[in-house]
Amino acid sequence: MITLEKARPQANKRWTNSGETHDERGLKHRAADDTREIPIPPVLVATLREHIETYGAAKDGRIFRTSKGRPFSSSAYSAVWQGARRLALTPEQVVSPLAARPYDLRHAAVSLWLNAGVPPTEVAQRAGHGVDVLLRVYAKCLEGQRDRANGQITKALED
Repeated sequence: MITLEKARPQANKRWTNSGETHDERGLKHRAADDTREIPIPPVLVATLREHIETYGAAKDGRIFRTSKGRPFSSSAYSAVWQGARRLALTPEQVVSPLAARPYDLRHAAVSLWLNAGVPPTEVAQRAGHGVDVLLRVYAKCLEGQRDRANGQITKALED
C-alpha cells in the first residue's frame, strides 16, 4: 500500500507561492490533511524497497530525486520516457500516440481494471476519482462487455 500525503506539481517559479518550481500542496480535490491509499502489487513493493535500500530517500521522503536531492524536472522525465518508449515499442508504435506521456499509463491502468471487472467504486478509489467522474470519463472503454455482463447476470440468477 502506498499512502499519498502531498502533491508537488511542477510550475514556472513565477506561478508558485514559494518561488520554487515545485510547491507542496494537498492532494487534488481533498482537504489539506487528507491522504489517499493506493494498493500496489507485491512485485512493485519489492522493487521500491530495493530502490530505497540502494539509494535511500530524500529528507522529505521522496524516493526519486536528482543527485542534489531535488525533484526531477518534467523535461528529464520526458527524455527518459521517450528513450524507454523507443526500447519497448515497435517503430510503428513509437511514432503513434501510444503511451506518448507517462500520464497515459494512468488511463491504460484504469481501463484495464474496469475491463477486468474490478468494481467501479474500487477503481475510482485507486485512481483518486469520484465514481461519477470515473464513469463519465471511462464509460467508453466498457463497450463490448454485454455478453460478459449477461453471463454474470445469468449466473447470479441461477445461484
